[in-house]
Amino acid sequence: MNLDVIDKKLLMLLQDDSRRTTKELSLKLNLSITAVYERVKKLEREGVIKKNVALLDHKKVQRAFVVFCHIKLMQHAKEYLTKFEQEIKKLDEVLECYHVSGDYDYILKIYVENMEAYREFMVTKLTALQHIGSTQSTFMISEVKNTNIISL
Repeated sequence: MNLDVIDKKLLMLLQDDSRRTTKELSLKLNLSITAVYERVKKLEREGVIKKNVALLDHKKVQRAFVVFCHIKLMQHAKEYLTKFEQEIKKLDEVLECYHVSGDYDYILKIYVENMEAYREFMVTKLTALQHIGSTQSTFMISEVKNTNIISL
């Protein structure tokens, strides 16, 4: 889908705060409320806007301990990859999982309460998964930048 200048402005406004009303957006974009409504619906139909969500402060919900875990699988057979990906999707502590190139096969972003909770997660859940050859954990010291806004 080709986005025009107004679509891009609209998406930037919605990424900043998706709770903005159609009226508020219409004033910022110099369009009618109906035109803004139709554009938003089109962007949703086209899959440009996937969903609207509330972003939580992970510290205020007892998930302040952030870990990046690098995973190396024992083999790269499709069945190993598929099984690992199915199992990792079931783990609530894993908020992000990426299949990557390089020394490791996957990078996980894990949110837990503290080091003890991470140890419990590693021992009872992560290392219980089949086909994991090795893991390496990196702990977040401070968050420098964390945004969901894609600049258009």
